[in-house]
Amino acid sequence: MSVKKGDKVAVEYKGTLDDGDVFDSSEGGEPLEFVIGSGEIIPAFEDAVLGMEEGEEKDFRIEAADAYGEHDPNLVEEVPRETLPEGDIKPGIMLVAQLEDGTEIPATIAEVGKETAKIDFNHPLAGKALNFHIKLIKIESSEE
Repeated sequence: MSVKKGDKVAVEYKGTLDDGDVFDSSEGGEPLEFVIGSGEIIPAFEDAVLGMEEGEEKDFRIEAADAYGEHDPNLVEEVPRETLPEGDIKPGIMLVAQLEDGTEIPATIAEVGKETAKIDFNHPLAGKALNFHIKLIKIESSEE
């Protein structure tokens, strides 16, 4: 039996960037479970699982445009430094920014100056291709 749209699947996975850094992995945890076609995960990841059979392993790459998108320079904003939390503020630190409607979004400090800081509201993986090694552990057919 191979995976088709509507099936619930469980996969073990390891995601790496082109430099070899691991950005996410199910190792030491639970497999990733999702329904094919539900929109729970990146569509290109779902597409890679389609047609696989239980126990099958696969390596594939998702280009930035098909993952979290290209890095958008319009999503980098300069803000007064006093609007940031107190403490050790330096590039690379992740923050949670609250929008006017109360929605919280992740942001990364890109640069810190004396008076201002640049905050990047792009997804941390925007602009990066994602490489995966996956193993299909389980298929629950939508026809059962």
